[in-house]
Amino acid sequence: MASQAIKTLGLFKKPGIFDKGVGALLPEAYKKFYKEWKLTEPTAVHFIPEQGSFKRDDVTGEVHPIQNIPLPVLYPKEHNFHLWGGEGIIQGFQVRGKKKRRVPHFWVPNLRRSVVYSEVLDKHISVIVTERTINLIQEHFGFDHYLLKTPACDLKSILALGLKRKILQDLQNGCPSYVNKPDKQKEIHDRYRNYLSAYTPDEINWYGYSFAQACRMVQEDINKKEEEAIVPLKHVFRAQLIDQLKAADLEIEENSKYGEPKAGSWLNKINPFGKKHET
Repeated sequence: MASQAIKTLGLFKKPGIFDKGVGALLPEAYKKFYKEWKLTEPTAVHFIPEQGSFKRDDVTGEVHPIQNIPLPVLYPKEHNFHLWGGEGIIQGFQVRGKKKRRVPHFWVPNLRRSVVYSEVLDKHISVIVTERTINLIQEHFGFDHYLLKTPACDLKSILALGLKRKILQDLQNGCPSYVNKPDKQKEIHDRYRNYLSAYTPDEINWYGYSFAQACRMVQEDINKKEEEAIVPLKHVFRAQLIDQLKAADLEIEENSKYGEPKAGSWLNKINPFGKKHET
């Protein structure tokens, strides 16, 4: 801790999303997922990365450094409800003729609706996908293998991450979709259970949520605990009244054992026949 303070001495560290507000209360399990989702470099989709540090021009023989700079890709909010396989929208310019000026252009992936099947969930899901998503599912020999093998930085969409979390939870619970088919249940669970070794139960529960959803979950948990801790005043006053009545009954019983109740008791004050008057 002291060495870290010395390293940052004189430097201003900009607070991140996990350093302030509700984000500071998020567990380490969610921080691990967020690092995999947002801070890990995704697989190159829209360009072919070159190997090595330098390359030689075939014509001039000049040596140039290799710079694998990814293209800026746009991901609209609608992609969170689809499976795009890592594709996105590219904004650039296009020259549509030899003697024409370049014009702005957007390259959008080809989207189509298809049906995918999850063995673990035993469900057919109708969803909008791209051609790359279909190819990746076939390369991984199934929709479940594709989701479980692909890191969050390549899945990207909230829908894909939510399905992956649901599949992991079902595997953790022993594939409840096949509860009426014990043989099939054991077969499916044995086929996919190796994927559980990479996650803890807490990491599975926090996997696949956006930052806003995770903060909302923490805030709801805090509000619930505060509501449980607050006791309404009517319950407090009722308990106090019951204790006072019990104490008064005990005092009356003790006085009755040793004769008449005390003259100063509250029963004598309200009872007009409690005291005899001499004539």
